[in-house]
Amino acid sequence: MPNEIKSITAKPFLKWAGGKTQLIPAIESLLPENIKTLQDLTYVEPFIGSGAVFFWFIQKFKIKHAIINDVNTDLINVYKVIKHTAAKLIKQLENIQTQYYSFFNESEKKAFYLDKRAIFNSRATTDIEHAALFIFLNRTCFNGLYRVNKKNEFNVPFGRYAKPKISDGANILTISGLLQEVTILNGDYENTLSFAGKNAFYYFDPPYKPISKTASFNAYANGGFDDAEQIRLAEFTEKLTTDNKYWLLSNSDPKNINLDDVFFDQLYDRPSNTIVRVQAKRMINSNAAKRGAINEILIVNY
Repeated sequence: MPNEIKSITAKPFLKWAGGKTQLIPAIESLLPENIKTLQDLTYVEPFIGSGAVFFWFIQKFKIKHAIINDVNTDLINVYKVIKHTAAKLIKQLENIQTQYYSFFNESEKKAFYLDKRAIFNSRATTDIEHAALFIFLNRTCFNGLYRVNKKNEFNVPFGRYAKPKISDGANILTISGLLQEVTILNGDYENTLSFAGKNAFYYFDPPYKPISKTASFNAYANGGFDDAEQIRLAEFTEKLTTDNKYWLLSNSDPKNINLDDVFFDQLYDRPSNTIVRVQAKRMINSNAAKRGAINEILIVNY
């Protein structure tokens, strides 16, 4: 890897609704005091998404062992392609970017977007082509959402961006280097447990519990993530606590809408757990007037 690539700090290659970049300072302040001294620490992120916390954590603490997972097969395909065939992916992205930039009016760009979306949904592509389309759609769709319908078809509308950065070769090559020693899984989050070592730190960023009837953006994979799934996840965190593994979990705070809604306060009411409320900016809302600071919750078992 060229020296100029090595010096680049890896950052998320996707725009992602609910990305955690802004929460990293709060997350850092809540990490276990002995996190730097644990031997053979394994970082585990069962809902990887765009990986903002993952990229920050493994670079800051020079983590040698990491496990990432997601139930979204299309997303995990992108991580695997970046790990194994980054150069070919970059070439595909550069070609798509050149085509997109050649259009001068919005209608042409929208038609190109819809054509690529149809090809993506056809699933008649190679893994590399599919990964390139995933990144292209993410960079050009509305607000970086990933949403599928009941047929598992990506259906987010065109985002109307003049000149989005579709290809970022230097960052992808840096990420590829970081992923070489990372175990990449595609399935239920509980499967990560058999890959985690004795000393493990889990960061959970599950699909958030909707805080209003019109604020559900968690349908990014078939099956959804309802209250029963939130309860199952809480039960899994108890297993981790019993197994002496550290974990930190982020989620929405229902009290933003109803001060009497104690869903998470009750669900994670254990002597070992601590719930902290932090402010975050809500970026995903069609009404600009409703975008602003709201509380999110961070829960730790130490």
